[in-house]
Amino acid sequence: MTDLRPSSGTEPPRAGGSVISLDAMGGDKGPEVVVAGLSRFLDRQPDARVLLHGPEGILNPLVRDLGSRVEVVHAPEAVAMTDKPSQVMRNGKDTSMWSAVEAVRDGAAQAIVSCGNTGALMAVSMLRLRKLPGVNRPAIACLWPSRSPAGFNVMLDVGADIRADAEDLLLYALMGTSYARQGLGIRRPRVGLLNVGTEEHKGRQELKDAQELIAGATERGEFDFVGFVEGGDIPSDRVDVIVTDGFTGNVALKTGEGTATLISGLLREAFGRTLVSKIGGLLSKSSLEDFRRRIDPRRVNGGVFLGLNGTVIKSHGSADATGVAAALGLAHKLGTAGFAGRLAARVASAVALAQDGASEDGGSTPARGAEAPEER
Repeated sequence: MTDLRPSSGTEPPRAGGSVISLDAMGGDKGPEVVVAGLSRFLDRQPDARVLLHGPEGILNPLVRDLGSRVEVVHAPEAVAMTDKPSQVMRNGKDTSMWSAVEAVRDGAAQAIVSCGNTGALMAVSMLRLRKLPGVNRPAIACLWPSRSPAGFNVMLDVGADIRADAEDLLLYALMGTSYARQGLGIRRPRVGLLNVGTEEHKGRQELKDAQELIAGATERGEFDFVGFVEGGDIPSDRVDVIVTDGFTGNVALKTGEGTATLISGLLREAFGRTLVSKIGGLLSKSSLEDFRRRIDPRRVNGGVFLGLNGTVIKSHGSADATGVAAALGLAHKLGTAGFAGRLAARVASAVALAQDGASEDGGSTPARGAEAPEER
């Protein structure tokens, strides 16, 4: 952690309306870019308020023109990308990340957004917000551009934990469907379990076990299970929620983002190579712009930590103003929808049913489904 600027603190405003807690010091590009993204977000959401965490001496000049909807909460230190999570948990109480999480814990904000160190953000969030009862491993969910009617699919886990057993994957499915309802407005999401093939005999044993658990939860969980899906199905219209472990999900996510960037770059090169190609580029400019927008990772910037007592959104560390604004927009949507409470109710019902199932079978059978609270 780096001490940035000493100053006297300020008290955050009391909770009311839509309030987002924003870590100003977490991004690779500095607080100027974070504030630029904040400005864009506020222009689109006139009802939102933001608690901006970081050194007053640095932030006050940057937010001078943003008005009373932004309040700086002084935090003199910042978590570096190289800091170990254990180090932040021991010595990070004066950091902007810790302060931002505390605002959600204390009820002063409905959601937190940070571009900072992913491991540290997860560790601090688990320490201060705590996991929901019954959640062994929280998950990070992302939105993936797709051919589905909503325009995006949900995938989880994409990096919170490299392992996941069958019961974890069942909870991921339930949490992912809750996110799809609140974030994408899908009444009855379709769930797929990522595997090396769609045949039932393929994959590791925990995937086969998870397939049975998820299939048994469809009616009470109010979702449809399409079975095993492959990597090519992630952006398809066959599925709305893709469930996998954090190792596989993170590799897929980074590969997809890299491919999108590669395609955009190759298109720019191709249409700028000759006079004829430049004319062709001008004639197809609107179509190309729509294509770039559809595959632009910045539009869906923001992974949601699921399984915690609060809504935490991790933005890319390299996010520009467009990406920061997108993450704040997601936080606003989930915060105003009461997403954290709805997710907690869904997880609680799944855990209760698991305990009932274990009692009926002498403690030898895992949960086969979950009662779903009203989410519409």
